Amino acid sequence: MYVYGQNYRVPSTLMRGGTSKGLILRTVDLPKDPALRDQVILRIFGSPGNNQIDGVGGGTPLTSKLALVGPATQADAHINYTFGQVSLEKKVIDYKVTCGNMATAVGLYAAEEGYVELQEPITPVRIYNTNINKIIEVEIPVLDGQIQYEGDFSIAGVSGTASRIMVNFLDSGGTFTGNILPTGNPVDTVKLDDGREFAVTIIDAANILVFVKAEDVGATGTELSSSVNGNKALLDTLEKIRVKAGVLIGIITDESQVTPTTHALPKIAMIAPPQEYENENGIKVEKADTDMICRYISMGTLHRALAVSGAIALGAASNIDGTLPNQVVAMKKSQLRIGHPSGTLYVEVQVDKKESEWKANRAAIGRTARRLMEGYTLVPTSVLS
Repeated sequence: MYVYGQNYRVPSTLMRGGTSKGLILRTVDLPKDPALRDQVILRIFGSPGNNQIDGVGGGTPLTSKLALVGPATQADAHINYTFGQVSLEKKVIDYKVTCGNMATAVGLYAAEEGYVELQEPITPVRIYNTNINKIIEVEIPVLDGQIQYEGDFSIAGVSGTASRIMVNFLDSGGTFTGNILPTGNPVDTVKLDDGREFAVTIIDAANILVFVKAEDVGATGTELSSSVNGNKALLDTLEKIRVKAGVLIGIITDESQVTPTTHALPKIAMIAPPQEYENENGIKVEKADTDMICRYISMGTLHRALAVSGAIALGAASNIDGTLPNQVVAMKKSQLRIGHPSGTLYVEVQVDKKESEWKANRAAIGRTARRLMEGYTLVPTSVLS
């Protein structure tokens, strides 16, 4: 950080990765003390309160994302990446989760900033993700010695086309709990305090996801943000299921302290069989174009698309015998087309069973990314006084 009048100047890069937008900050430019560092970051984003109007945060979970980057601490990596979900309502940054969309941006950033030597036609960027202690490999297209930005690849939820960036979570199973099936069961039952019971599948692959059938919570699976985010009863039921599942696997210990904006894990998603529906832009998604429908909840609201880590977890679950996604898709598919509120998403997953444990050997997805702005964000010096 550099002093500029009564402000600190923090070198900052705003990037879009997939269907998320976030700020990339270098650890060397921030205070070493984690508490002071987070004070600076919260001030940069304008959190908490008032839709982050006094900061660079966009006022939504998808635009309040942070990537802390620095030199690699692992011999087989090019760059370190720590993801943070910056709360909109509290002075909290959740580092107990990861984001594959922002990993796409970090891969492009690393190639642009010279963390890796460019090679044609693909430059693999190996990212050490400190949140999950695993390597994510991001494949950056290169042509004539330059990063190839233009292309004909598109993703639902983002306008236009660009070159395709493949994001591969290597050995993504058991990221947080050590087991791709944290309970050892393909299906568990959670009981809410009001006596209602729900069948769930809990999967730990890239992130921890709780899957519930849409019909079991009174939904169809084709709902859009306008109908889900205004349905307090549905969101309340999903949140209670999410919390109980978190308690079941031991990552939530005190239910009274949990809110959607303070405890990002586990995530929860509704799943349903293929159906015809209109997406958020009023474009018809054909039943034949999907293998499964998914509605992913992020920080208490419906994700307008589908998180990369959510797609990876869903792809892995669909290939494990007996899980709810496996039941919905009706057969194992290494290539899965997932219908979400903005369209469809394609994921490649390879899951194998070795003795009694399942292993996710490959989990890759095509994304696009773009640098949007670079320069300095300003933080009042009084923040650190």
